[in-house]
Amino acid sequence: MKKYDNFCKALANLKEGSDLEEPYSVVEQTGIVGLFEICFEQSWKLMKEILEEHGRSDAKSGSPKAILKIAYQCGMIDNCEDWLELLESRNILAHTYSDEQALSVIRKLKSEYLFLFEHLKQILDEKWFVN
Repeated sequence: MKKYDNFCKALANLKEGSDLEEPYSVVEQTGIVGLFEICFEQSWKLMKEILEEHGRSDAKSGSPKAILKIAYQCGMIDNCEDWLELLESRNILAHTYSDEQALSVIRKLKSEYLFLFEHLKQILDEKWFVN
């Protein structure tokens, strides 16, 4: 599945970026933020496609927030509140970028968000892509 491959590549890139340590250069900080945004986009679009393939017609025109709620209802993600916080962080960076906000999100990425992406991959591998 192309979207799954894209998500896995984005996650691998994000893991590599998250290995960098503060203080970040402008390029490093911008790169980590960009990798975070890409990984989030790939994750929710993957969830959307899988949900549609499993007959969830309510996922066809869903926003990221709606998709996260449906994914939670279906057991694709374990904690909707954490994913909604992740979405909010992505929205903040996309619309009101500042160095302080970027550093805050990068720190949160390392302490919490990376786990959410990795856990999504684990759940998909174990429960959704089983032959």
